[in-house]
Amino acid sequence: MRARPYALLLSLLVAPFAHAAAEKNIYGLNERVALPDFDLEVSAKLDTGAQTASLSARDIERFKRNGESWVRFYLAVDEAHAHPIERPMARVSRIKRRAGDFDPEEEKTYTARPVIELNLCMGKTLRTVEVNLTDRSAFQYPLLIGSDALTRFGALVDPSLTNAVGKPDCANASDADE
Repeated sequence: MRARPYALLLSLLVAPFAHAAAEKNIYGLNERVALPDFDLEVSAKLDTGAQTASLSARDIERFKRNGESWVRFYLAVDEAHAHPIERPMARVSRIKRRAGDFDPEEEKTYTARPVIELNLCMGKTLRTVEVNLTDRSAFQYPLLIGSDALTRFGALVDPSLTNAVGKPDCANASDADE
């Protein structure tokens, strides 16, 4: 019965990690995400290699309102969004450019993007996350969800799955500020 002490030791070592994993939600590589602020549902790519979330927008224009920084933009998700949206800016992010995406003589290796706070609903989980605005119309998914937002969702991403949490349903959720 020498194996019994080792089994006990192993269970004591694994228990904290099992508890942490139990609190996580499993999402697929792609999920349907509701944007309640815009009364819209879009397809999103969950990308653990990206830090920030990005929403497809066009005609992005920064301006001042009562001394505060704001941004005006149009959603670039389909033809139906022809009206401008104005939101306060949370900050400006510096997104590193890829080697083929910049001119070495320009000496600028990043792109400055306005960031807004936005409510996102995946499955039955609603969270407020920071989202940078950029034209993603050349990409398949109008919304990219990076590691910062995935952490807010307590997400584990299984790339073999798609739409693992089903249709967004946060009608009764009140946990956007958690």
